[in-house]
Amino acid sequence: RFDGVTSMLYHDHGLGTDFNSNDKYFSYNTHTEAITYLQLANELIRQVNPKAITIAEDMSGMPGMCLPIEDGGIGFDFRLGMGLPDMWIKAVKGQDQFWDINKMWGDMCLRRPGEGTVAYVESHDQALVGDQTMIFRLAGANMYTDMEKSTHNPVIDRAIALHKMIRLFTMAGGGESYLNFMGNEFGHPEWIDFPREGNGWSFHYCRRQWSLKNNGYLKYEWLNEFDKDMLSVTKASKIFNQRMANLQLMKAPEQMLCFARTDLFFVFNFHYANSLEHVLIPVYPDTKSLTVVMSSDDEKYGGFGNVTHQTYEVKEFDDVRYVELYIPARTAIVLREKKEDPKPVKKTTRKKAEKVEKAPEVTELTEEEKAAIISMLVYYLKESYLVDIAIVYSLLSFLAVVIVCVLKRFVSFAESKLDKTVPVDMVMDTAPIAESGTPMSLCIMGHAAPSSPSGRPKPIKAK
Repeated sequence: RFDGVTSMLYHDHGLGTDFNSNDKYFSYNTHTEAITYLQLANELIRQVNPKAITIAEDMSGMPGMCLPIEDGGIGFDFRLGMGLPDMWIKAVKGQDQFWDINKMWGDMCLRRPGEGTVAYVESHDQALVGDQTMIFRLAGANMYTDMEKSTHNPVIDRAIALHKMIRLFTMAGGGESYLNFMGNEFGHPEWIDFPREGNGWSFHYCRRQWSLKNNGYLKYEWLNEFDKDMLSVTKASKIFNQRMANLQLMKAPEQMLCFARTDLFFVFNFHYANSLEHVLIPVYPDTKSLTVVMSSDDEKYGGFGNVTHQTYEVKEFDDVRYVELYIPARTAIVLREKKEDPKPVKKTTRKKAEKVEKAPEVTELTEEEKAAIISMLVYYLKESYLVDIAIVYSLLSFLAVVIVCVLKRFVSFAESKLDKTVPVDMVMDTAPIAESGTPMSLCIMGHAAPSSPSGRPKPIKAK
């Protein structure tokens, strides 16, 4: 983990700069030597340990921070989503009935596509002396008196309910990985203070009290069980394989939203008093049902048990598929999706396939069928883009017929005007006399040679 990367990237150390445009990242203020150093450091780390994971603490959002060096990036695997803890601190300082769910979801999605982000609610920064953990901001001094399971305090009930929802909301929607500081998962009440001159080199607060969650009498056990099951369910579904969650439904006035990641649907109702009935949650086209796998209102997590663990079948309204849910106030529900069974593919045997592939016998068409086909072709030719080609072809065919007819007439006329003759002796020696008295051998192109009154051929001057 590289600390203070923002201070390295810029000559002014990023102080007082609002990084709201790309001009702020790429300018003369950018420290190119520092970027080169970070690239070399990441390359060296990979050479020493190829399985190493490097994380940059960068609050500026430098583009390419978590892209490979060969692609022009700096080479880190993840960057810390440092805006999320600040967002939650601002939120819990006010009253939760005024939380802007739309803005909260926008902060969860405010990360660069393709670059890994570590989502977290709090880290060691909030656990160290001088700051406050999330559970302490929510519960205050009541943690010291009312964390026993037999004790009921509305402030503690609110703190426990929101603590579970905030952590689940951040993990499921805030990044491609999740960070927790030891002890914060079960709401450790005390801060960490290392031995120093200011505390007399005391080790008293340099500790984590694991007995708080293990003795069985305190509500810290509920928070620990919820965190353990939250990690187990999300790991089983590998939610980080899908970079961005799909927002299925948001009701900002009711402070309710639902989003999906891989096969899990996460439903949240942050409203302090309004429990929602008959909420229609849109699902995917191939979703068959949703089954409740855990809820922050389960009794094992200190809830009231208002969410029944059951399977909700998909309903369809106006061609849209939904699941109808009841969502109590200050409750988060995790449901696992079941897909529709794929349609079975019909298997055909070899004999059946041969029968299907065998071509049918060809029968001769009747005159009526031929006429019907011709008329249908003519109709489609008129209606399709081929009509121009058909017209051209018809015109060419008509012109060809006309030319042939003219040529035939011309040849006939020429032959009728053209005089032809042969030697007389050859005619007399070889040509028999037809019944009409005209030698058959002189019938050229269907025309008889002229004859004399005696029946003999008239000598014609050969041409």
